[in-house]
Amino acid sequence: MEIREQLYEGKAKKVFATDDPSLVLVDYKDDATAGNGAKKGTIRDKGVVNNRVTNHLMRMLMEKGIPTHLVEEIDDRRTLVKKVQIVPLEVIVRNVAAGSLAKRLGLPEGTKLDSTVLEYCYKDDALGDPMVNEYHIAAIHAATPEELRTIADYSFRINRYLSEYLAEVGIQLIDFKLEFGRLPDGTIVLADEISPDTCRFWDVKTGAHLDKDLFRRDLGGEEAAYQEVMSRLLGDQ
Repeated sequence: MEIREQLYEGKAKKVFATDDPSLVLVDYKDDATAGNGAKKGTIRDKGVVNNRVTNHLMRMLMEKGIPTHLVEEIDDRRTLVKKVQIVPLEVIVRNVAAGSLAKRLGLPEGTKLDSTVLEYCYKDDALGDPMVNEYHIAAIHAATPEELRTIADYSFRINRYLSEYLAEVGIQLIDFKLEFGRLPDGTIVLADEISPDTCRFWDVKTGAHLDKDLFRRDLGGEEAAYQEVMSRLLGDQ
């Protein structure tokens, strides 16, 4: 495989073209941001953790029948994935009130929700990724009704599979963000990442944060927390 020009650089990853037009290479960075890029820093080896944890969880989900963009983990920081057209929606799945939802609804952080909450945000940094509903999504043609049904179905299934899997290693899945993409034939697949950057992970026994909230809220210890998540999931691999 030949790596070619850089196609994109985001807050956490770089994407490169390859000699196969259907595949791209994702390179995970140690850069950390919060508040839509307002706060910036680095977390040592964050890229390694996010790459390996994402691929590990995506492989598990693929075994459960969830299609993803994953092709092959090249090394600790780089992964080959299918080139997709990203659906311009962030899908947020919430099991416990935390972060913006706790503030919005006036709930104490840590309140168990009686039912899982699914939210959509329109992916646009300039607009601050505003929350949208299915009517907005249809009006701006972000996704078709059929695509949205598929995305919702996958999201609830991913939540169930991840929650059960993480509980086995003492991690409670509080909430998380997903992104989906379209293959050239229109098939919807899970894309982006599943990591301490995009999920709220709490220790089941202590309630300790094992995610980017440590960086976001200036609590410290984020490097050790990211390593802890990887260690619990991958062991000594």
